[in-house]
Amino acid sequence: MTNTMWMRGVEWLAASAADPRACKWEWDHGEGIALLEAGRFWDVLSVPERLGLLTLDLLWRPALPVPGPTLVDLAAGRVGFFLPPDPDGGWVGAGLRYATRGSWVAVPPPYRPARSLEWLVPPDGTGTLHSPGTLEDALRQANGTLAVLAAPPRGPRES
Repeated sequence: MTNTMWMRGVEWLAASAADPRACKWEWDHGEGIALLEAGRFWDVLSVPERLGLLTLDLLWRPALPVPGPTLVDLAAGRVGFFLPPDPDGGWVGAGLRYATRGSWVAVPPPYRPARSLEWLVPPDGTGTLHSPGTLEDALRQANGTLAVLAAPPRGPRES
């Protein structure tokens, strides 16, 4: 990622803060993490890490656009996909957490990790987010793959 993209990513993310200057200061001089409110520019769908990593892998297909911003929390074992705001919050499922208006998300700067948080796909400053339909399809496919991998091995059939 170029410096220009990092700077645009910083400005784009900081714009969702109540005080963008304080947000950027915190990234550079404080703990390195800012709490940003979801629901205005983006929402975040958080999924268990294994499911999230497999989903992101499925989204990196040549036929698809580059995935939107994606954050991993290594301590919590979760992956967060940044999506367009959805006032209905229609994401429901085991292990899914949906952050929308009224929710706060801990976010490191786009240019470096902080504590256990790091960007798998940092924001590029263009406002690109994950497409809900594409993300849902990839999550279903990844969930199906994980279910197959978790199934106990079958023994030979008896006649």
